[in-house]
Amino acid sequence: MGVIGGHAVIIGGSIGGLAAARTLSNRFGSVTVLDRDTLPDVAADRKGVPQSPHAHALLISGRRKLDQLFPGLTDELIAGGAVPFDPGYDLLFHQMGALRTRFKSGHQGISLTRAYLEHTVRRRVAALPNVEIRDRTAVNGLFGVSGRVLGVELDDGARLGADLVVDATGRSAGRTDRWLEELDCPAPKTTTVKIDVGYTTRMMHRQGGELQDGALLFLMSAVPPHDKRAAAIFAVEGDRWIVTLGGWHRAHAPVDPEGFTAFADGLPTSIVSDLLARTKPVEDGDAERFTYPAARRRWFEHLKKVPEGFVALGDAICSFNPLYGQGMTAATLEAVELARCLDRHKAATPTMARRFYRAASRVIDTPWQMSTSSDFMYPETVGAKGVGTDLLNRYVRQVMLASHVSVPAHRVMLDMQHLLAKPASVVRPDRVVRSLIAARRSPAAGALD
Repeated sequence: MGVIGGHAVIIGGSIGGLAAARTLSNRFGSVTVLDRDTLPDVAADRKGVPQSPHAHALLISGRRKLDQLFPGLTDELIAGGAVPFDPGYDLLFHQMGALRTRFKSGHQGISLTRAYLEHTVRRRVAALPNVEIRDRTAVNGLFGVSGRVLGVELDDGARLGADLVVDATGRSAGRTDRWLEELDCPAPKTTTVKIDVGYTTRMMHRQGGELQDGALLFLMSAVPPHDKRAAAIFAVEGDRWIVTLGGWHRAHAPVDPEGFTAFADGLPTSIVSDLLARTKPVEDGDAERFTYPAARRRWFEHLKKVPEGFVALGDAICSFNPLYGQGMTAATLEAVELARCLDRHKAATPTMARRFYRAASRVIDTPWQMSTSSDFMYPETVGAKGVGTDLLNRYVRQVMLASHVSVPAHRVMLDMQHLLAKPASVVRPDRVVRSLIAARRSPAAGALD
């Protein structure tokens, strides 16, 4: 590690951009984070992150990596109200028709709102002596010469030079395709998987004990392909429950209180409706809704020509189905890989960028395979289906059934979902045999035959 450049500019101040700012602060003399939003001084939702009011998951691998970047962050978040939990025991997971068996996993998760996490991380980044965060600053384009980015052009016409520009603008990053093409750099090919996801969220007051069996979190995904609904209940800071209801392919929960409750009442488990009956909303009126038409992956690693002085990161490379809660963790892991590649190459060269995109693809491959494979359990999903997806889904369905009665099956699913293990771990021969045997004992096995 060492200073390898004078100035880095990051476009976008969400979790991926903030994690990148932290890793680049040790490698550039100064770092500027630009965001077009007005960034709040408190933990509050903002216009540029429309999904912020809804349930968010920081996976265990992501929490651990953020703790490495910002020592003591987990303890700080918990002191401010974030709820620590064991994902094997404190989270009730209703999947494939029944609850997973509970066990003490030894892992620590934290449950909190997106706004609180982002605010706390942003405050840590702003305290770094060589980092400046500039809000209400929109980027209008890149400037440079053929094959090389030299900085960004702001909407007021001003130019900001940089040795490295990081695109962390999220799904809006498609506009950078045009900017790169103006510098004779081709845009990457894109894979799109149409999922028509939508969900609605209400905040409820939390006194404790309202969720079944003293649990702190609840997740539900109904049985595909005919039932497309999903639900989440998370205990979060401020003594609140965040309740998010929705699903795939327009199985979206209504925003009005009566319709929201009716949607909960119709779920295959009464856990959500029971909690709603025991609690009161934080605010009256209609709930918040968010829609997400498609997951998208941009294949930068396949480009023959990549620009010098530029990389994309986070949702600018791959935007996952948000129902799986993978985005913040993947972006954080990519920011760490960017730092490693810079350390190896000592400059933001095209060779460094190619190595970074290959490393980022290894981060992305597992959550992309997991999420899109699950999305293709629904025949309405449209897009490029990976080879062997249907066969893998039939087997994973059996592992899900096994997790109702088998701790080893639950553990392997938990480790995969938190990006602590690769999908290959679920198809080890010994696990295949045990899972197929345990699946027969699931209380939902007969109903799904």
